[in-house]
Amino acid sequence: MRISIDVGGTFTDVILADEKEGVFEYTKVPTTHHDLAEGVLKGLEEILQTSKKSIQDLDYLIHGTTIGTNAIVEGKGAKVGLLTTQGFEDVLEIRRVARPKEAAFDFEVDNPPPLVPRYLRKGIVERINSKGEIFKPLDENSVHQAVNFFKKEKVEAIVISFLFSFLNSCHERLASEICKEMYPDALVSLSSEICPEFREYERTCTTVMNGYLGPVIRRYMDHLMNRLKQRYGDIQLHIMQSNGGSMTAEVARDHSAHLINSGPAGGAMATAFLSKWTGHDMAIGADMGGTTFDISIIDKGMPKTTTWGGVTEYPIKLPMVDMRTIGAGGGSIAWIDRGGVLNVGPQSTGSNPGPACYGWGGTLPTVTDANLVLGRLNPGYFLGGRIPLYPDLAKKVIKEQVADPMGISLEEAAHSIVRIVNANMAKGISGVSIQRGYDLREFILIPFGGAAPNHAVDIATELEIHKIIVPTLCGNFSAVGLAVADIQHDYVRTIAKRQKDINPEELMEMFRWMEEEGIRQLKEERVKDIDIHIEWSADLRYEGQSWELNTPIERVSLLGFRELSNIFSHFHDLHQRVYSYSEPDGKLEVINLRVKVYGRNPALAFPKFKKEPTPLSKALKVKRPVFFEGSGFVELPIYERDQLGCGTDIPGPSLVEEKISTTLIPDGWTGSVDEYKNIIIMPT
Repeated sequence: MRISIDVGGTFTDVILADEKEGVFEYTKVPTTHHDLAEGVLKGLEEILQTSKKSIQDLDYLIHGTTIGTNAIVEGKGAKVGLLTTQGFEDVLEIRRVARPKEAAFDFEVDNPPPLVPRYLRKGIVERINSKGEIFKPLDENSVHQAVNFFKKEKVEAIVISFLFSFLNSCHERLASEICKEMYPDALVSLSSEICPEFREYERTCTTVMNGYLGPVIRRYMDHLMNRLKQRYGDIQLHIMQSNGGSMTAEVARDHSAHLINSGPAGGAMATAFLSKWTGHDMAIGADMGGTTFDISIIDKGMPKTTTWGGVTEYPIKLPMVDMRTIGAGGGSIAWIDRGGVLNVGPQSTGSNPGPACYGWGGTLPTVTDANLVLGRLNPGYFLGGRIPLYPDLAKKVIKEQVADPMGISLEEAAHSIVRIVNANMAKGISGVSIQRGYDLREFILIPFGGAAPNHAVDIATELEIHKIIVPTLCGNFSAVGLAVADIQHDYVRTIAKRQKDINPEELMEMFRWMEEEGIRQLKEERVKDIDIHIEWSADLRYEGQSWELNTPIERVSLLGFRELSNIFSHFHDLHQRVYSYSEPDGKLEVINLRVKVYGRNPALAFPKFKKEPTPLSKALKVKRPVFFEGSGFVELPIYERDQLGCGTDIPGPSLVEEKISTTLIPDGWTGSVDEYKNIIIMPT
């Protein structure tokens, strides 16, 4: 039995999967921003009550959180002090001498300020050269002086990032010992542990991010684990990482930078899981919740990944699922700018006070308010009726703040809000797919989150996608991704050598060292030998290139010159596929070696149902007027999803309601229920 808990900006989603009994249970509770652990425990308690299960039946508990991302966006991380090689104190300020992409023609916009202010960046007398040799010994006195200053300034975390420490970490480790001895209350992060790669700006920024988030993550983890222990006794908790895998909460306390996009990564893994399950190689995951719209690309059944992620303009040089997040959710606020133009988002009302129609004190018009005014939401069936919606409040704020200022009708204003948010979402998907050379006509769209199925057909029409799969448990689908995630750790070592200087034995030694470290970590997390899986890869480039391509490598027991030749050949083929050209006779460089270790979880299986089409009259709840452009209000049949058997066809226009979501099937489209209770929507 598994339970996964995904904390979002508006709601906390929980699912329970008991495969022995074929039971899937779900619930949603409002996210408690004043104390996130309270919402997590409330959701856990509700799911156990709903399923009539005990915590003693639990085999696996996993949690996805946006606490790290929120701390960055809101600027609420820890106070950090940085120790770096003397003369390199301004690496964070200089960056790569580049300005934000969106500010190419706006000279008023600048990069965000460094997470460590100048007075807390201290140069230490030491130097490791480019060969990993000690060129200048560490001056311990300069470390003492810096740490005394940090104690006086009451920093919460100390980051150590010395030049070429990825080749030789002895100075960082010695400085760390001094810091821990002099200032045991501070969290110490080493670049040689967090990001042992070349490129000093990205390495330093990533390690600073770990220090910036570390105390925040630690406080949350300790608080949550204490609350869980008080309520349920000793229980092992896993945390979702941004790379699509999980780690135990104990490990996560010291690797906070790995938790950025923890929650959204679950949605990408769920999309990959469903696309494989339904026999599709290419899919777009579209997660529209209350606050954001998260986009993931599934290519050949796997989420696209990157080692060049980031939040806002701070780069994170760690493996992570390649996702795009925009401010387009049910709580996104509609507003009119100084030019009289209607905008939607990126600001959101979140769960407190929430959209005006919640009746929780919200006074701003949102996408949820607009959908309610258009008849796309049932005011008495939101979250199965647990949260009543108030149409009059929605009408009031849209009329006063959108319709009247623009001189249009209430319905036109609400429809304009929906059209704009749909356009924003379609543009976001286009930016990570069409602009990267993908043909979206080859993709399916998988909409999930409480709000996405209501907008899915409009988005698909805009992008010329001809098949939509609305998954079962769609309102809590990111939590499904958490439940199927394996335990995963990534290791990297920079060697930065030319092809002619490569020694296969040296490569083999590094791969084995990283493997052993990964296996040791997995065994500490109670993973059995039979469940351990290992993958190798390397970052290669042609001499003179600035960027590398990650090239998969066959894992072998002995690496020789023949195997090395195969690696180089694979790189040429990959370069041809990605860039449409290659230089088989060109000289190469091997920059980084990578090892990925997995602790496999048992495969999760959705219940499979017999084909038993339901007469639509049996699933019909009511008929309700729903607004469409050009037609005004049209009486639509409203069906209950739980009453639709496999093989049932659902002609549009119609609405399919469930406790945690609503699916709109407009005219010209037809839905059908497959053997796993997914709704497949295609043009008629």
